Amino acid sequence: MPHKKQDLADLDKPTKTPEKMTLVSLLGLTAVLVAAIIALFYLVPYYGFGNIHAHLPFIMAVIMGGLAAFIVCSIGLLIIVTLLGHDVPFSRTLRSIAVRNLLPVLVFVGRLVGLHREEVQHAFVAVNNELVMAQCRNGSPPKKILLLMPHCLQDKDCTVKITHRAQNCKRCGKCSIKGLLELSEKYGIAMSVATGGTVARRIVMETRPDLIIAVACERDLTSGIQDTTPLPVYGIFNQRPFGPCLNTQVALDRVESVLEEITAMKREGA
Repeated sequence: MPHKKQDLADLDKPTKTPEKMTLVSLLGLTAVLVAAIIALFYLVPYYGFGNIHAHLPFIMAVIMGGLAAFIVCSIGLLIIVTLLGHDVPFSRTLRSIAVRNLLPVLVFVGRLVGLHREEVQHAFVAVNNELVMAQCRNGSPPKKILLLMPHCLQDKDCTVKITHRAQNCKRCGKCSIKGLLELSEKYGIAMSVATGGTVARRIVMETRPDLIIAVACERDLTSGIQDTTPLPVYGIFNQRPFGPCLNTQVALDRVESVLEEITAMKREGA
């Protein structure tokens, strides 16, 4: 599908997307709440510490203060990475920790300020995507890429089995599988179709890609990113004009723009 191309310099420029600013706001609020909770856990039993040992209040203050400082600094570093859109020291480790543990906290904090779960998930995936591409730019571009697609992209009336071999598709054009197969051939990358999380994990274990470009709904995409960490996953939400899990669609130009950027990285590094 034709679309406007961007050069690599434009792709390197950080942008303040609504999703990014949503996540930055949630991270900042989370840091404040964590510091307040830790302070509360110290202050409540404060006067009892002195009865155990004269120096225990000071020792506990140092421990609690250090823990609060570590958490707040870690979240602050995540905010910096989010705003800059490229790697900083420990960003890979922080991304892994954040992907595995931070999303439930952000969903809870988001509810406190009136954000729906889906809004937080979109912000989470948008920033994850920027960090994944930043790591590709600042490290070595991925050589082995896997397009991992959900079975619900296939037309519901289609009788062709493509879950074990996407190339079985007859390319009638009734669904997005035809266009995705053409992209996989154009860029020389693998493509698989999964019926669920278990099958998707098996495909990842068998193919062992350097980067996954995955399409799914909010729930499956965020859980898939968490399950495969530290393996980088670039997530794209599917489109559901007929409701969930029925003849879903994907923006092919969005998929190709990611592949074009990676191809440009490879040319730059050659």
